[in-house]
Amino acid sequence: MRYVRLDTPKPISKIGLGTWQFGSKEWGYGPEYERRAAEIVRRALDLGVTLFDTAELYGFGRSERILGAALGDDRAKVVVATKIFPLLPVAPVVQQRAVASAARLGVDRIDLYQVHQANPVVADTTTMRGMRSLQDVGLVGEVGVSNYGLRRWRFAEAALGRRVLSNQVRYSMIDRGPEEDLIPYAEQAGRIVIAYSPLAQGFLSGRYDATNPPAGAVRRANPYFLPENLERGTALIATLREVADAHDATPSQIALAYVLRHPNVVAIPGASGVEQMERNAAAAEIDLADDEYAALVAAAHAFRPVTGLAAVPRMVRARLGG
Repeated sequence: MRYVRLDTPKPISKIGLGTWQFGSKEWGYGPEYERRAAEIVRRALDLGVTLFDTAELYGFGRSERILGAALGDDRAKVVVATKIFPLLPVAPVVQQRAVASAARLGVDRIDLYQVHQANPVVADTTTMRGMRSLQDVGLVGEVGVSNYGLRRWRFAEAALGRRVLSNQVRYSMIDRGPEEDLIPYAEQAGRIVIAYSPLAQGFLSGRYDATNPPAGAVRRANPYFLPENLERGTALIATLREVADAHDATPSQIALAYVLRHPNVVAIPGASGVEQMERNAAAAEIDLADDEYAALVAAAHAFRPVTGLAAVPRMVRARLGG
């Protein structure tokens, strides 16, 4: 495993484990799920993974509880990250919710406490006042944000009066917005971009095409999985396969290696089983040659999916089988 080269109390692995699916019935939560989740977490620990990300919103608290139980005595050795859902995120509420998350996780200190989404009404001034108090009493180590643009990220830092270590955003080969400003800022300022959905919910895995679309409500709600977009992605997946063959790897691993090539980027893919966790972790060791990276960049730029309002009627027709 490789780690980010920053002055953090605990090393932060380039590949983490995202646990948004823990506790979700959509992903098979049931009587046997907690045992399976524990196996994934324990294997991640064996592989050198130190970043484990969750949120109070995931499974309405179940994800935090499952993760904390699975980590057990290793909770103090790793970076436990969670997020506050920004419903009235004023200082007293931030403090109360941090206490509740820490209790579910079974920790005395949340290593990285993140604002899940920028609140359009409540300014970060009051939110960060609560975060600063949590840091002062030792309940929170580092503060992070999620889904913030660069301007608001920097404003949050000014409001906190300290570094806001990380910004967790959607970033993959086909969601490249962070490359414009967030990643350059992180590298310049010594911050971290945490990439969620680094495989675009599996679009980049090569498992799906126009004749084999995914099942499940989550992916069906993603316009990338429209038959037309799956067809448009054929060339991109072919390039991923070509580079993967050169490394005896999978397309998913190459897609992860693409985002990890930036030194201040870490990725937090989910894992449905131990084998997937192993494959994800192995991606941290892949070094893409310059020409391979250039080929991936070109293929990603050439992919033009139908998204936004233009995708809505197509998604309705797809749902209706038309």
